[in-house]
Amino acid sequence: MSDYTFVGWELMEKFVVGAFMGCGVPEEDARICADVLLESDRRGIESHGVNRFKPIYIDRLKEGIQKPVTQFEIVREGPTTAVVDGHDGMGQVIAKRSMQMAIDKAKKYGMGMVAVRNSTHFGIAGYYATMATKAGCMGITGTNARPSTAPTFGVENMLGTNPLTFGIPTDEEFDFVIDCATSITQRGKIEYFERMGQPTPAGMVINRKGETMTDSKKILEDLVTGEAALVPLGGIGVKLGGYKGYGYATVVEMLSAALQGGAYMKMLTGISDGKKVPYHLGHFFIAIDVEPFTELSQFRKTTGDILRELRASERAPGHERIYTAGEKEYITWMENKDKGVPVNKSVQKELLAIRDELDLDIKFPFED
Repeated sequence: MSDYTFVGWELMEKFVVGAFMGCGVPEEDARICADVLLESDRRGIESHGVNRFKPIYIDRLKEGIQKPVTQFEIVREGPTTAVVDGHDGMGQVIAKRSMQMAIDKAKKYGMGMVAVRNSTHFGIAGYYATMATKAGCMGITGTNARPSTAPTFGVENMLGTNPLTFGIPTDEEFDFVIDCATSITQRGKIEYFERMGQPTPAGMVINRKGETMTDSKKILEDLVTGEAALVPLGGIGVKLGGYKGYGYATVVEMLSAALQGGAYMKMLTGISDGKKVPYHLGHFFIAIDVEPFTELSQFRKTTGDILRELRASERAPGHERIYTAGEKEYITWMENKDKGVPVNKSVQKELLAIRDELDLDIKFPFED
């Protein structure tokens, strides 16, 4: 960790909120955006935390392809469903309000689902699934994204990384939350590899000839031009089940576009006539209340027992423990809650540039 400096959580929150507000985001919304962003770092998901603050949010706000003031429009609604148009506002604000709508409907009718169109990058999907688990519901969410993943037997980037995320309440210190892309890796992870000067592991990305690529900088360039594509979960071809990741990615694409009359696949490139334009992303949020099925305490005990039995099962030689989804993130939070956000040297430069440009009254510990 010699290339990292820890920045206290309160200081980093003050900076992120201030930077969002400096770009025109209202304070209440800025605090929501900061909470989602920092939750990624709390869980140790560096590919979606402060590492991406500048390129995914600040730069897009400055370029005018994302609106700082969010217009949250409910265009269609029933007792258990709703369709929302986010009008290219702040994805975190749109997503949090949408999941809360789904939870409220679930608490009243047992289940709720909200489909969203014309949104933007909403951070980690697990944040919204966790909103549901905290309310005693099961949460399911997903989003499409700019094309980056090739279909099985294809080499053209057609689908997004399209996470399919589940949150399930348990009786443990952490709920079960599985939040991952339907591709082997995601663009943010490759950005992290490039920032750290590391190659991308072989088998994650292919070129137009179907050959694996490892040069992280070249991959990022070629993903933009369409000369590279991420590989679906399961890997290249069908021998290790690549068609499964491809299939689930397609499910997410459909649920993120068809119900809400939204954009999909090549419509999400963010480029039109050679110019940058809004991405018009689609999301979906599902909440299922546990109580109509069984007592919440009994449900939590059963799910907790399942996880404990999995972790107690026989381990492979050379491995000290078995994990369940959500556990590593909880461990990371326990390790870093008193330390702060780990910020590497390249990101430190970005944060200083943002601070100086927006004239924020912030002094970081890595300046000493």
